[in-house]
Amino acid sequence: MKAARFHGPKDIRIEEIPEPELRPGAVKIDVAWCGICGTDLHEYLDGPIFCPAPGHPHPLSHEESPVTLGHEFSGTVSELGEGVDDLAVGDRVVVEPYFVCDECGPCKAGNYHLCVKMGFIGLAGGGGGLSEKIVVDRRWVHPVGDIPFDQAALIEPLSVAHHAVRRSDAVAGDVALIGGAGPIGLLVAAVLKAEGITVIMSELSEARKQRALDTGVADYVVDPSREDLIARVLEITQGVGADVAFECTSVNVVLNQLFDAVKPTGVIVNVSIWGKPAQLDMQKLVLKEIDLRGTIAYVRDHAATIKLVQDGKVDLEPFITGRIALENLIDEGFDTLINRNETAVKIIVHP
Repeated sequence: MKAARFHGPKDIRIEEIPEPELRPGAVKIDVAWCGICGTDLHEYLDGPIFCPAPGHPHPLSHEESPVTLGHEFSGTVSELGEGVDDLAVGDRVVVEPYFVCDECGPCKAGNYHLCVKMGFIGLAGGGGGLSEKIVVDRRWVHPVGDIPFDQAALIEPLSVAHHAVRRSDAVAGDVALIGGAGPIGLLVAAVLKAEGITVIMSELSEARKQRALDTGVADYVVDPSREDLIARVLEITQGVGADVAFECTSVNVVLNQLFDAVKPTGVIVNVSIWGKPAQLDMQKLVLKEIDLRGTIAYVRDHAATIKLVQDGKVDLEPFITGRIALENLIDEGFDTLINRNETAVKIIVHP
């Protein structure tokens, strides 16, 4: 079968590899669509990061590069392994793409997403969604009912957003400020809107500002290069400040603005991955009793995320900005997202 394989920086090859073998307790899936994630782009440009380097196999997958990429994917159950009796061939599914040890402290506490050996299917080995077929343990397979396959491929990043919103403890009636209208910022906004929360989006890019408005996920869009963001937030909140804020840019000036924009006792959730240490004014955190929280990936979020889409509370269709074939992965996928990322939100790939 065909698969996109990571060999090293700027070296991803479409290769013929053996079809994965079914095992007890697992499910074989025919992949329908797979999204290209920002993590995939980081691997392409600067890897190996999450992909295991040659000679350094991952402790759970026991694989090393080259590995198959793709962790945001949907597909159809084609075979069931021994002991799997709660799914049927033909079921439409998505995958929560984890390797976890089930033995470390976080795993035993139920926080398997913080496993000390954690790896992602489609990065750390185990096959990936940028291939025709994949075999995954049943525990990670989630039925999606009649959600279209292309939209279902976005359940994984939507689960990242859902977990970030959970971490904020935001409730209906709150006002949230999001720094950055990139793919994750837009999806965080979509979840917030679905939960009855007013969304203010801070963004410089004209194209991204327009998409936030066109998709209906933002109530207010503010360009901080043209308006005083803090004054605008205070105006919208009648002088109170935002209840919660989400950092989705890994840009220091954005993070600092959030400290000024949230109310005393407000919550800031850092969603972005930082390439270098951030600098922040700890005095603001102390004097306003701001709660700064991290968030990573998802844990027991997929079922609720799927329900948001099934119930029509989140429409993922507007976030799909490109559909391509596997053989065009680099030219029409990676290059577009790297060089024209203002207009592209999510490009999905059909293997």
